[in-house]
Amino acid sequence: QVQLVESGGGLVQAGGSLRLSCAASGSTFSSYAMGWFRQAPGKEREFVAGISRSGQTTYYADSVKGRFTISRDNTKNTMLLQMNSLKPEDTAVYYCAATALIFSDSSARYDYWGQGTQVTVSS
Repeated sequence: QVQLVESGGGLVQAGGSLRLSCAASGSTFSSYAMGWFRQAPGKEREFVAGISRSGQTTYYADSVKGRFTISRDNTKNTMLLQMNSLKPEDTAVYYCAATALIFSDSSARYDYWGQGTQVTVSS
């Protein structure tokens, strides 16, 4: 079992930057592949970025490639999502997720989820 708590969401102007954090507790953080997902009002939850257990391999949705960077620090049980060049279409609730299985871009493969943090990008 692992508990996840996101933080760092807020309101930012288009073109600005924001960094989201995901703090894990309750289990061995390094045992989990991790991912960030987001869900905008009226839309399905979508994959944003993922990272392997070691942090050596990362994956990004096409919509955020070149703008977002996912990272993790297993010594601090923390995962980060650095978001640059934000666009209004990035507005959503962002969720931190963990899976004890192999990394996937499908939300169905993730067993543990944080409560979400709101990111709003104004034009």
